Amino acid sequence: MPALSRSSSRYRAPFDPITAVLFKIIQAITYLFVLAVLFMNPIAKQGIINPKAEYIITVTWPDRNPNDIDTYVEDPQGDLTYFKNPAAGLIHLDRDDRGNLNDTLTINGKAIENPLNQEVTTIRAVIPGEYVVNIHYYASEDNQPVPVTVRVDKVNPNLEVVYYDTLTLEHKDEERTAVRFSIMSDGRVSNINHVGKELVNKAFKRE
Repeated sequence: MPALSRSSSRYRAPFDPITAVLFKIIQAITYLFVLAVLFMNPIAKQGIINPKAEYIITVTWPDRNPNDIDTYVEDPQGDLTYFKNPAAGLIHLDRDDRGNLNDTLTINGKAIENPLNQEVTTIRAVIPGEYVVNIHYYASEDNQPVPVTVRVDKVNPNLEVVYYDTLTLEHKDEERTAVRFSIMSDGRVSNINHVGKELVNKAFKRE
């Protein structure tokens, strides 16, 4: 019987166990590498925002109101957060609103209006002591009183509204203490009051 050639369909190379083991090792290394890349670069979840915050202070006034209201927050160390100093320690002014100014944006050739008037300040850690929240009627387009709502939320471990009220700023340049409160070492909010304290002059004296 003639010998089989390598071109014969019945020819099979001899089994090499070392080659098979090396191939399996390469497969395993490739699989582990892919897993490592996935864990280092997780797929982003679009539309999910998870800011670090323990307390959120929200100041709002009527939609489309043309007037500019500002928020001032003083922390237990006396540091101030406001539009010219949006970050002080662990307090951040995350959104500064200027009334109707910049409420209309042009996107893809179309005018998009955002009528919301809202300023948001976050306290990003539990720092015991007293906090003072003032609102200031910075600029007026119609010389009319502005009702302003102030809300303080404790975020963790569950959302809790610790303060909510509406007060009216009667004229330009008026400043009012909306709320004062103390944060305890365990995160609880206490000693809520409205004793007045000027913050605007204090802020501008530092400039």
